[in-house]
This record gives sequence, C-alpha cells and structure tokens, in this order.
Amino acid sequence: QVKLVESGGGLVQAGASLRLSCVGSGRTFSRYGMGWFRQAPGKDREFVAAISWTGGNTWYEDSVKGRFTISRDDARSTLYLQMNSLKPEDTAVYYCVGSRYSDLRRYDYEYDYWGQGTQVTVSS
Repeated sequence: QVKLVESGGGLVQAGASLRLSCVGSGRTFSRYGMGWFRQAPGKDREFVAAISWTGGNTWYEDSVKGRFTISRDDARSTLYLQMNSLKPEDTAVYYCVGSRYSDLRRYDYEYDYWGQGTQVTVSS
C-alpha cells in the first residue's frame, strides 16, 4: 500500500506559478510510475502528466505542454508538478497518483494509488 499526500495548491492570479508536491509513504516509491490528474467543477477527471519510474520519460496532456513540468525525487519519495503561466482553465483539484506500472500511463484506471487532492484556483 502507498499513501500519497499532496500540498502546494492555492489561489493565484493568471500568469503566476505554483509547485505542487506529493510525498509518498509505504511501499518503495521509486518502483512506481507516477502522475497527476485534475478535476474541475462539473467536469470529468482528466490526465495532466505522467513520469516513468526512472524519471527519464514524461508525458503531458496537450493543454499543459510547455507550461507544466513533472519531476520526481525518489530519495525524498516526492513527486512534483511545476506549473507556470497558469490560466483560469487550470482551476481544479489536482491529484497525485501512483501506478503499479513502471512506464507512462494516462488512464485513471491504470493508477492504483490516489492522494486526497489539493485545490488550485487561478483567477483572471
């Protein structure tokens, strides 16, 4: 079992930056492919980004490419999401996820572990 706890969300203006963190505990964090999903009010949950267990491969949803960067520090069992040039449409609850698969995955059913979520609100 892996427990994931996110932090770093908040209220910012459009164009600002935020860095989300996710600390994992339990089974060996470094063995898991990791990712971020988000869910805006009244919308379906959507994939944001994924990173392989080595950290060498990443994958982004088209709307965040070039603005968001996913990274991991296995020594600290921590996953990050650096979000730059934030837009109002990025407003959502962001979830840290972990997968038993070590490679890149983009569907929610491929992830076994979910954090509680952290709210990101971007005002115009």
